[in-house]
Amino acid sequence: MPLLKSSYNPPLFFKSGHASTVYSGLFRKVNGIKQERERITLSDGDFLDLDWSYTAGGSESLVILLHGLEGNAQRPYMLGSAKLFNSQAYDVVCVNFRNCSETPNTKYRSYHSGATEDLHEVIEHVINSRRYSNIYIVGVSLGGNMTLKYLGEQSTPNEIKGAVAISVPCSLYHSMLELHKFENILYAKRFKNHLLQKLRQKQEQFPDLISDKEIASIKTLKDFDDVYTSRAHG
Repeated sequence: MPLLKSSYNPPLFFKSGHASTVYSGLFRKVNGIKQERERITLSDGDFLDLDWSYTAGGSESLVILLHGLEGNAQRPYMLGSAKLFNSQAYDVVCVNFRNCSETPNTKYRSYHSGATEDLHEVIEHVINSRRYSNIYIVGVSLGGNMTLKYLGEQSTPNEIKGAVAISVPCSLYHSMLELHKFENILYAKRFKNHLLQKLRQKQEQFPDLISDKEIASIKTLKDFDDVYTSRAHG
């Protein structure tokens, strides 16, 4: 697997990774892209929302875009990537992982970096319902983990021609340790707060599966994985 070294030289202000992260997440706007939503039913009865955007003249090539932790298809990096691929004659489908679109999902489980069964169902749906002969997977951060795991464990269909994984936290444990360092603690808190908000919604749906006391015990991302992720996903 080739490791690509970028020749990109950012403007002075964006040489700081923190500045790039904050600007992209809070201030960047992407205009001029139209998405159409499709909801697919998964084999366990739950659903995924797929947001499609199309090149002007139609295309036989498709990019499947996978977002990162607590992302969705409307995040600026997803919209910007979709707009770029559309301009280069690729149709794009941005996948919203479970519980990442506006509607809460129907199962207690959610998503995680190893949930390749959902990606497999998306790919099967696309191949069976669309006309694309060339399909590429592009995963960012957590979505990159999912991409690499899928490629390593699945016999990929002939339509899958390539994949790109961007900013992948290949070691989830060491990535978590980095997030909890002082200079990154605001990111960790933001992720934790978003995840806890969704977990409280899960508790309303499934009050017998998790208690107020268990939720209150979650102080870090590792706590969240111990209390919810590992138990909900086996």
